[in-house]
Amino acid sequence: MPESSRRHLLLGGAAVSAGALLTACTSNEPKNAKNTAPAAGAAPAADDKPGTPVTIGFAGPQADHGWLNAINQNAKDRAKKYSEVTLEITEGSNDTATQIGQVQTLINKKVDVLVILPADGKALTQIGLQAMKAGIPVINLDRIFASPQAYRCWIGGDNYGMGLNAGNFIGERLKDKPNATVVELAGMDSLELTKQRTQGFDDALKNYPNIRKVARQAADFTVESGQAKMAQLLQAQTKFDALWNHDDDQGVGALRAVAQAGRKDFLMVGGAGARSAMDAIKADTGVLKATVLYPPTMAASAIDLARALGRRKGVGGMAELEIPASITLYSAVVTKDNVDEYLPTGFN
Repeated sequence: MPESSRRHLLLGGAAVSAGALLTACTSNEPKNAKNTAPAAGAAPAADDKPGTPVTIGFAGPQADHGWLNAINQNAKDRAKKYSEVTLEITEGSNDTATQIGQVQTLINKKVDVLVILPADGKALTQIGLQAMKAGIPVINLDRIFASPQAYRCWIGGDNYGMGLNAGNFIGERLKDKPNATVVELAGMDSLELTKQRTQGFDDALKNYPNIRKVARQAADFTVESGQAKMAQLLQAQTKFDALWNHDDDQGVGALRAVAQAGRKDFLMVGGAGARSAMDAIKADTGVLKATVLYPPTMAASAIDLARALGRRKGVGGMAELEIPASITLYSAVVTKDNVDEYLPTGFN
């Protein structure tokens, strides 16, 4: 999440993509870029009339996680909705040197716009700067570069907001329970996003003086780590009222540990928006009652923004002639009451 000093445009719902807002405003943007549409179930494509052909280069990390795979799929599916858009997508790598090389190849191909989700934002800042200096505008997706000069627009999720909304959901459910206790199954503590999610959660709990966090374990965003760390939490905490799990992939393992322990005495909130979590929420037969979104539809919206740049368009509903410099997506809470609305955006 960009530092608080940066201005963000808040979009009120994870299923809303920038494409739903892009219309035919003229713009004095750089002469490269376009706009594209999200995966099935996301917002409909805007301004579908074909225009000047635009080539968008897309570079992301290796799709070794359900969310990252959904990022790639959203980008591909959105691009297919526009006849004038050509998407040049790299294989993806978690090795920074390899990803830099992949972006360099796209620069050499003289693509019109670049969409980059860096494996490491700081490490790829220089290649972002290189693209911008070469006249190729960059849409920086999610993991932010170290310099705002390395991108034209940043779009991503709200890690702090995930924690805040998870904490407030749990707080409202437990606000009338004296001496309520909660535990947290976090992601990788080496990542800034994990710290932001925990901070948001802790800040939300401050609004509920009757609730106390009694334990926290960090996992690795994998099923195996989720199961192992959740088993440790359950063994150490024989009674608690709620659990917040940062990631639905590791949540699959966490739920296995819960089932093995035969525990049903607490409510669980997940994170990110996996289809498996939404299915469990809809069934309402276990402890999982909600998940807080970190929508992979942001990749579709990044394609939309890239297309808008190439077509020299702005964002509908705004007076400005250009696309925003920064867009933070909202971390909606999915519950049994609204799960049908969000099911199409759930990722495998």
